[in-house]
Amino acid sequence: MANSESNNIPIERHPLQPFLPEGAEILMLGSFPPKRERWSMDFYYPNIQNDMWRIMGLIFYGDKDYFVEPNGKRFRFCYDKVVKFCTEKRIAIFDAACAVKRLMDNASDAHLEIVEQTDIRALLQKIPNCRTVVSTGGKSAENIAEQLGFKVPQVGGHTDFILNGKEYRFYRMPSSSRAFPMKLEKKAEAYSQLFCVPS
Repeated sequence: MANSESNNIPIERHPLQPFLPEGAEILMLGSFPPKRERWSMDFYYPNIQNDMWRIMGLIFYGDKDYFVEPNGKRFRFCYDKVVKFCTEKRIAIFDAACAVKRLMDNASDAHLEIVEQTDIRALLQKIPNCRTVVSTGGKSAENIAEQLGFKVPQVGGHTDFILNGKEYRFYRMPSSSRAFPMKLEKKAEAYSQLFCVPS
């Protein structure tokens, strides 16, 4: 897209605050939420077509629909279950971008222009028990690696880094978007390594 066209696109600021439960040990960073009309709950990965909470349901409960509940004739993710789960598992969540432009009016990484990056170092200072940083998509992986000074590993891989004298491990996980060409079960297998549970 030409710069002149991009200049006419409004900037969207992140609609959620970072979710930083007490004692958080894992920080998951996506790119940016979808447009509000695609939300099924007021939390991260809210689009019912996104498989993040199905991945977690498979890993921890053996049920991809553990976090899914009826919503009239449709379905939504259960906010209370998801928040309780993240709190108990000490999973902090935010996104790699604080402000973006949607170049194609969707949430695809390929069509997001990051206007303001999240200060990941500042975020990690708020969760001192965290030693694991996770990207849940390509654009977030690139953003995190750029800020923290390492190369992006292959999908499903990891690399170690040191920040302010602390050792961390960074995981490049497959995207939970259904546009990413990998079966749900294979995604769950990849994500299971974050939690030291059998896949």
